[in-house]
Amino acid sequence: MIVRARAKNLSGEVRAPPSKSYTHRAIAAALLTRGKSLINNPLYSRDTEATINAAKLFGAELHPEKDRITVEGVEQPRTPPDVIDTLNSGTTLRIMTCIAGLAEKGYTVLTGDESLRKRPMQPLLDALGQLGIRAWSAKLDGTAPIIVESGEMGGECRIRGDVSSQFVSGLLIAGCAAERSVTVNIEGDLVSKPYVDATISVLESFGARVEREGYSRLETRPGSYRPAVFTVPGDYGLAGFIMSAPLVAGGRVRITGLNPSLPQADYRVVRLLRDMGGDVREGDGFVEVGLSYLKGVKVNLKDSPDLLPIAAVLAAVAEGETRIEGVGHARFKESDRVHVLAAELSKTGIKVVETPDGLIVRGGEPRPSRLDPHADHRLFMAFTLLSIATGGGVEVLDPESASVSYPSFLDDLKRLGCEVETA
Repeated sequence: MIVRARAKNLSGEVRAPPSKSYTHRAIAAALLTRGKSLINNPLYSRDTEATINAAKLFGAELHPEKDRITVEGVEQPRTPPDVIDTLNSGTTLRIMTCIAGLAEKGYTVLTGDESLRKRPMQPLLDALGQLGIRAWSAKLDGTAPIIVESGEMGGECRIRGDVSSQFVSGLLIAGCAAERSVTVNIEGDLVSKPYVDATISVLESFGARVEREGYSRLETRPGSYRPAVFTVPGDYGLAGFIMSAPLVAGGRVRITGLNPSLPQADYRVVRLLRDMGGDVREGDGFVEVGLSYLKGVKVNLKDSPDLLPIAAVLAAVAEGETRIEGVGHARFKESDRVHVLAAELSKTGIKVVETPDGLIVRGGEPRPSRLDPHADHRLFMAFTLLSIATGGGVEVLDPESASVSYPSFLDDLKRLGCEVETA
């Protein structure tokens, strides 16, 4: 399918989709908590469906309803009776690989779609080995399918910090349910630090304890989970696509359901849009955005790499040059986002230079073209913004990819007055 989008002077209000990151983490913590927990305002998407299904295979009872999930957790995960398919969710794969080390005696096999089976796992497998858990790639190349032999987890491990903070989050989540403490020593500068903050915030909500020395050494206290009621906040990163819409279409929109008090890496989008010229106002649980003047900036997104697609597309229609740095680890997402953005934006005639850790984009007037998001949900949503900016001149493939994280994305654009055509 192909999408074309047109809009002028958007207006109205939409509710931010629930946070994908917090939904994953809350389900994982509830799975490892004996007793009944309640997760309010969860995100239902393909990625979180993968986490729900994995939790069920580990023995938890989950009862999803419209605006909540009741989870009856387990004292110890059972050995899954089937292969765990984590679909396109890197978060699910990394967290559930760690949880598999806690299962009853036996082996757990985890896999995913074609894209996920290319994403790096070896640093995590090596760290688990240091903690007494044998885990390896079935292809012996450091990628899924992954095989994990359960055992007694504990002790210290070292892991590089420049690939994915999801490795650290998975180790902390599993470590809090281990029989012995788990200490994670991070080598080098950790990327995406706020995601680790988010993980620790969820763990504390479920009664778990993590002692830390900044982002270099983190230690869990074993067996400390207790049932909890956790409310998932709105997702700043996903809402950022809606916040950006008036910057390419004009008008003013309000996004509600946001909570800046919980750590979110993508809260950075508020400052990004301001820096690029957006008229951004924050209030009690909402962000309101209108167009003022769109200009190029120099920005480092090391701790919020998921904002790269938004920054790159806005840069394509901004005045002047934008330099996006610090996102070399975005090459290991659902696609090599740095390379794909450079290649696809170049199709529109926009001058883009790909660097090892980012992009240099010279704003202009994108010409009609057809863009391929390479099955990457965030690239699809970003390219849809470019379609709006060109009055539908840019066509975007694969609208189904949005279901990974934001199934109602196109519907929310329509609510604000956007005309969306599919063919």
